[in-house]
Amino acid sequence: MQDVQARSRLLPLLRSPVLGELLAWIYLHPEQTYSVSELAHRLRVSQSTVSREADRLTEAGLVTQERRGNLRLLRADLDNVLARPLTELLALTYGPVAVLADVLTPITAVEAAYIYGSWAARHAGAPGPPPRDVDVLVIGDADDDDLADAARAAEHRLGREVNIHRVSPSRWRAATDDPFLASVRSRPLYPLIEQGRPA
Repeated sequence: MQDVQARSRLLPLLRSPVLGELLAWIYLHPEQTYSVSELAHRLRVSQSTVSREADRLTEAGLVTQERRGNLRLLRADLDNVLARPLTELLALTYGPVAVLADVLTPITAVEAAYIYGSWAARHAGAPGPPPRDVDVLVIGDADDDDLADAARAAEHRLGREVNIHRVSPSRWRAATDDPFLASVRSRPLYPLIEQGRPA
């Protein structure tokens, strides 16, 4: 579970990383509606946490909601005057989580994927300037051309460079003798896909 009390280092205007991820999922998929339970699962927080944030966002006019039976469904309110600039800010800050899961999940032979480097460090609370790019480690035997296409698609949506580095599962498991992978493992990692499914 994420620490819902942590301060946002990726977008300090926001109260918490959970709020940033929640807004990113909603605003970077404006055609989708999400249930509170689905968002709680994606963000690895409780449904009550998502529900409280949804109350605030609905009150502020940033999110619309509808009820279908017991489901509370949320969607970005694109009629709000803040929608366009907010979407751009979210793409540059919390967007990698929502966008990279979209572009990597359909690729066969991706066993796991993690964001590492400065973006993962900021998300984990390390101080520093906004990351200029996003570094992604893919574990599996995915085709390099498919990964390059995914990186380009993500760059288009995020407005920043995306670097995807692929390693085989056996190399990842034997990372103790690989300086690059040892370094990656020693720093924060944000899971995008674990065991072939979105994290």
